[in-house]
Amino acid sequence: FEKRKAEAERIRQKYTDRIPVEKSDIATIDKKKYLVPSDLTVGQFVYVIRKRIKLSPEKAIFIFVDEVLPPTAALMSSIYEEHKDEDGFLYITYVTHSEVYKITSLHFA
Repeated sequence: FEKRKAEAERIRQKYTDRIPVEKSDIATIDKKKYLVPSDLTVGQFVYVIRKRIKLSPEKAIFIFVDEVLPPTAALMSSIYEEHKDEDGFLYITYVTHSEVYKITSLHFA
């Protein structure tokens, strides 16, 4: 925990307009950590995740923060401020339409 917290603090100090994102449990996603621009909307972030997991356009994807579906127009910075973990990372869970009952976690900060 302390290591993750220190890393998140270091990242936030160096990149004040970025949000550090922790790893994913999904084997098909190509990155383990993300730095998300603070002015990115949830909808734009979902688009980034769709590209990373190579999800076809006809399949739906949903992201959850603290088991709540955030508004698509919400800024990632607002979501981060409201829901960041005490370790400094924002933890996000996403599911695809075909995996409604199979939850996969992404960790963001």
